Amino acid sequence: MSSAFKKAAKSGQRPHRERAQPASRKKLGLLEKKKDYRIRARDYHKKQNALRALEKKALDKNPDEFYFKMIRSQLKDGVHVVKQPKDEVTPEQMKLMRTQDIKYVETKRVAEAKKIERLKSELHLLDAEGKSPNKHLFFLDSRKEGKEFDIATHLDTLPELVGRVYNRPTIATLQKETLKGATDPVQLKKLAQQRKNQYNLLRQRIEREKAMFVVAQKIQTRKDLLDKTHKVKVKKETTNSPAIYKFKFQRKR
Repeated sequence: MSSAFKKAAKSGQRPHRERAQPASRKKLGLLEKKKDYRIRARDYHKKQNALRALEKKALDKNPDEFYFKMIRSQLKDGVHVVKQPKDEVTPEQMKLMRTQDIKYVETKRVAEAKKIERLKSELHLLDAEGKSPNKHLFFLDSRKEGKEFDIATHLDTLPELVGRVYNRPTIATLQKETLKGATDPVQLKKLAQQRKNQYNLLRQRIEREKAMFVVAQKIQTRKDLLDKTHKVKVKKETTNSPAIYKFKFQRKR
């Protein structure tokens, strides 16, 4: 029994060695071993099974079948790639959303709003475009007084300063103090340019504050979508407003 076991034991046997490439065929390269054949055979059968499955799928295909990937996909380098819908956002908004969070955006928006209020209090929106002109009514006793009425005399100022709605000093003030540039055309032009620059700065800050408000809303919408389910899109996202979703009502305990 023990002698038969020793003869059958693998440890005592000589290892099996596959023959090498004969010297006459050495120019053809290495002789293929069984492990190489096994890899090549598995790859061949895998490809044949894939072709057979595609052929069966093509035969069983319904010609009236339709699904949205037929129009939402395109072929790139022989591979079907699904087109991803683009969000209607500007590059500045996308960069800001990716790098900063909603708290940072809200902090900057509040700071911008305070600067806007400060500029408005300084400028008072004088001669602003789109602003309805102010009306100053004078009540007189008769039509004769209306014909003889002189606005410059009534306001006690110079006729050149009547058209102003700001910085309109009286004659007494002009006699008492010398106002620099009050009637100098060069100085008036310089002041008008400075005022125009201030209005342009105010307009830019208002647009920046609106853009930050939109970014904050879009970030908040994406945050809400992570927490809630069963949503229905009511309105698509645009550059000026976030997407609007309607969520299914869930009763809380």
